[in-house]
Amino acid sequence: MNSTHTSSSVPVLTIDGPSGSGKGTISRRVADRLGWHYLDSGALYRAIGVAAGWADVDLADSSAVVRCTFDTEIGFRDAPNGELRVLVDGIDATDELRTETAGAAASAIAAIPEVRSALKERQRAFRQPPGLVADGRDMGTVIFPDAAHKVFLTASAEERAERRYKQLMEKGVSVTLAGLLREILARDARDAQRAVAPLRPAEDAVRIDTTGLGIDEVVDRVLALLPAR
Repeated sequence: MNSTHTSSSVPVLTIDGPSGSGKGTISRRVADRLGWHYLDSGALYRAIGVAAGWADVDLADSSAVVRCTFDTEIGFRDAPNGELRVLVDGIDATDELRTETAGAAASAIAAIPEVRSALKERQRAFRQPPGLVADGRDMGTVIFPDAAHKVFLTASAEERAERRYKQLMEKGVSVTLAGLLREILARDARDAQRAVAPLRPAEDAVRIDTTGLGIDEVVDRVLALLPAR
């Protein structure tokens, strides 16, 4: 890989935030508008979680999870409808990645320092011209601390649970709003309290509260932070 691809000459916009803050949808739309590459860092952790599940790996066994991280091939491709599909060891696991089980596994795996270290270079390799929009929980603080543009999206836990509820019900997944709210609050606490790369805004990040805002409105606010093109 050409060294200029990972240099600060390639602009990066990081969009971090808790589960359900809208960062995935917003990041993808912003990347499309800019014509930049897109990194869904959470999908990498979810993919490892799915692979571990397929291999019956005990998530409490950190050394086994680390081995699984190195052994798992993760790929991305665009579907004809423009949707980003995620391949785990050559198998399209996109729908499985979106389950609450995969999300909980990703959160547990993300607390293992060796896993975060192993995935760091994989994530940084996405920094390719003409630019990158990276969404996750530690994009602005750990993976791309030198990014010129950083955003931290938030929303009330209640609104985030409602958004997730609607998403899952549309997919025919049976869940309860109260259960989702409990899971989101538990995940927030886990992500914020972990020893390695806890969920927090970068000091130079612009915070945007998406509670009550439409997708287009948030996208416009994010794009307004970048220099005119």
